[in-house]
Amino acid sequence: MWNQRYSEPGFAYGTEPNDFLAANAERYLPSKGEILCLAEGEGRNAVFLARLGFRVTGVDSSAVGLEKARKLSEQHGVGIETVVADLGDFDLGVERWDGIVSIWCHTPAILRARLHRAVVAALRPGGVLLLESYTPKQLEYKTGGPPTAELMMNLAAGRAELAGLDFLDAEEKLREVREGRYHDGMSAVLQVIAQKPA
Repeated sequence: MWNQRYSEPGFAYGTEPNDFLAANAERYLPSKGEILCLAEGEGRNAVFLARLGFRVTGVDSSAVGLEKARKLSEQHGVGIETVVADLGDFDLGVERWDGIVSIWCHTPAILRARLHRAVVAALRPGGVLLLESYTPKQLEYKTGGPPTAELMMNLAAGRAELAGLDFLDAEEKLREVREGRYHDGMSAVLQVIAQKPA
């Protein structure tokens, strides 16, 4: 599915960063740190972070998406590392990252719980997770995101799966999301900023 979507002309979700990430990256992510972007797709968030001076690795299962990410980074005169991998198999490492960004990284609940345990382990002490995902309420809006609630998450699940992190800010909310062709309109989202204790 993703190779097909990213093969379409233009950028499926635009070239501007997710606005939750844009509003919080410099405030919460450790300055000039090493950042991992999960399910990075066509690279808009990774390139944004690289332009701020972060050292960024984007992982995604779509080689087509990440090729567009590399081209986008070249257009902006920055470098990003890309890794084609299934998140079910990808090794995040242990205390490897100063920050992890998870924007619209929708996976089945069992895989998501395992991935989130890996995120906690992979953050360095003091490292920060920035996460935005759709909640099951998004099915009422149909303005983007997965077609089933099983691929979405709520705050209770987030708190349980990310046990070991201190939640600096976390809320379910409604907000306008305007990101290309596939995210367009009022949306039900979960936003999390969480830090690994130093």
